[in-house]
Amino acid sequence: MTLHVVAHPLVAHYLTRLRDRDTTPDEFREASDKIITLLLYEATRDLGTRDFRVDTPLETTLGHAIGDRVVAVPILRAGLGLVGPVLELLPHVTVGYIGLERDERTAIASRYYVKLPPDIANKAVMILDPMLATGGTATKAVAIMKEYHPASVRLVCVVAAPEGIQALQAAHPDVQIFTAAQDRELNAQKYILPGLGDYGDRLFGT
Repeated sequence: MTLHVVAHPLVAHYLTRLRDRDTTPDEFREASDKIITLLLYEATRDLGTRDFRVDTPLETTLGHAIGDRVVAVPILRAGLGLVGPVLELLPHVTVGYIGLERDERTAIASRYYVKLPPDIANKAVMILDPMLATGGTATKAVAIMKEYHPASVRLVCVVAAPEGIQALQAAHPDVQIFTAAQDRELNAQKYILPGLGDYGDRLFGT
């Protein structure tokens, strides 16, 4: 199963705040941080751990630490708003950036900026993009990451359209998708319905 729709009351609560057109930019940012934190719990569930002995105030016991190294890669610009919770939660995480521009007629994305850590090979890559619409941007981002031979690639998004899910799974069936909701469809302008509007505009107040 490559699609993981995170069904949880807190996820549903914060998703509703994000959908509400009356939510202010500062409220939107707060809800965004909360929902990404919750999605990260699921997206990191299968990360490897290492065991070691740790001294408590009373005795020595077995401890655990994240063993896998994670590279977080937000897609500019809206993906930047998802980085904060990743930096807070994940130890030793490094961050790269991908800038992609989508042709509105063909929905094909082309890169205009790529800045990545030098040591991606054999690490777990987490692509951050709040909206999976047509799947063109996500498919291109995954293809770019696979050039660097990571151990795994997963996508964390807030809402996903069936068209985007299908396109990404067809191109990269090994990539896991973690989302708060699978929405109904895309409209004629390729916006997700019911969706939540332009994530970047609402996040940054533009």
